[in-house]
Amino acid sequence: MGGYLGFMWTYVKLNLSSAMEYRAAFVSQVVGMALNDAIMIVFWWLFFLRFPEVGGWQLADILRLWGVLAVAFGLATAVFGNCSRLPALIASGQLDYYLALPKDALLHVLVSRMSVSAWGDVTFGVVAFVAAGDLGVATMALFLVLSLTGCAIFTAYHVLVGSLAFWMGNAEAVGTQASGALVNFSTYPGSIFRGWVKILTFTLIPAALVGHVPVALTRRFDPLVFLGVVAFAVGIAALAVAVFRLGLRRYESGNRVTLRA
Repeated sequence: MGGYLGFMWTYVKLNLSSAMEYRAAFVSQVVGMALNDAIMIVFWWLFFLRFPEVGGWQLADILRLWGVLAVAFGLATAVFGNCSRLPALIASGQLDYYLALPKDALLHVLVSRMSVSAWGDVTFGVVAFVAAGDLGVATMALFLVLSLTGCAIFTAYHVLVGSLAFWMGNAEAVGTQASGALVNFSTYPGSIFRGWVKILTFTLIPAALVGHVPVALTRRFDPLVFLGVVAFAVGIAALAVAVFRLGLRRYESGNRVTLRA
């Protein structure tokens, strides 16, 4: 486990070093993404000026929701930047390079790219959660753990959807739609969803496990629910790895084994 963490950290440092060669561009992308996220909070602030709550949710809950989501999504696309590009990489035969390397192919694929603007999401997420109040040690520790489980769920979800390309061929459209669905369902109060839609947010589109349930845990901690979220994150990550490895058996090489500087 330590070897994999060290491997990931090495790639994060390399990607950051590369990005920092153009510091002005790096800062502008980070600030730009943080401001983009802030616009949505302004929308909710204006909404709650008119309506005190929606389904039991108040502005502080929205800040916690966006705090957890922004950090989870930010870490997923910064550390595992290729998770959303898997369909294209598989369909075009670009996995060859990674299959020739000694480390786990899936991990190498995921960490070999970083979205610079994602660090703006991470920064905004921390600020939003702090702005919601309740900055006790236990709450901040819970925020950190739930952000990490959210990152794991987000990444694994994209690996599962992206792995469909092994069987479907070009699955980019499916991946884009699935990613958009997860983000859209996650950024609204969980209490507005009812019936089959609510079931969907706990299963095929696990938005509830990424955002809605974490917010509920910060309001009132339940150890069984917390363990359920952690178990789901571990389970979907294991499933994603298994499905990707199963799909590799069907992978058709693109004959692109090349040297990279």
